[in-house]
Amino acid sequence: MRKVIVGAMVSLDGVMQAPGGPQEDTTGGFRYGGWVAPLVDDVFGEAIGKMFDQPFDLLLGRKTYEIFAAHWPYAENGPDDSIARAFNSVKKYVATRRGLELTWKNSVALRDAASDVARLKQEDGPALLTQGSTDLIRTLLAGDLVDEIRLFTFPVVLGGGKRLVDNDARAAAFELAASRVSPNGIVIAHYVRDGAVEVGDFAMDPPTPAEVARREKMQREG
Repeated sequence: MRKVIVGAMVSLDGVMQAPGGPQEDTTGGFRYGGWVAPLVDDVFGEAIGKMFDQPFDLLLGRKTYEIFAAHWPYAENGPDDSIARAFNSVKKYVATRRGLELTWKNSVALRDAASDVARLKQEDGPALLTQGSTDLIRTLLAGDLVDEIRLFTFPVVLGGGKRLVDNDARAAAFELAASRVSPNGIVIAHYVRDGAVEVGDFAMDPPTPAEVARREKMQREG
């Protein structure tokens, strides 16, 4: 079986829109494109390199695919040569409901992201690694299709923009497998799926009269 690994760069308030540059995605009037670049350091670079060292295929949403297809095929022999060569050689699965010209070599369209990814997970092959692709990630989380999350949390608050998780995500527990903090304050965390969410209770047993009244008031107010 293949794993789905979400690779995501997020702000402290969970925004992942346009980390790489001002022109990546200005949807909704987003003004902070390129918020990752000033904080990149060697530890971040090592962690990114490690993520791409394992065998993988890319799993991308339409907009991220268009961004990548306009950049990575032309980036070999540049400063990010190793990533460019890896991205250009692997298979790219692209979630798109509309006709999209797949100009990037080794690209395959997925018309129904949830069912198609569920099918791909049953096959033999390398991990399916997301980059960007907010809408696709939300679909994967809603379908309980995510096995691992490689999260890079940057010490900035952006206030608005596309966020990693929305209210449609399926409840799920994850275990922290590894973590590291870079010199510039990037929290690098590797989470693996760990069953269902467990709950507990810190309340007094039996509850106090004040607590009983609070619960009754909460029920009345909905």
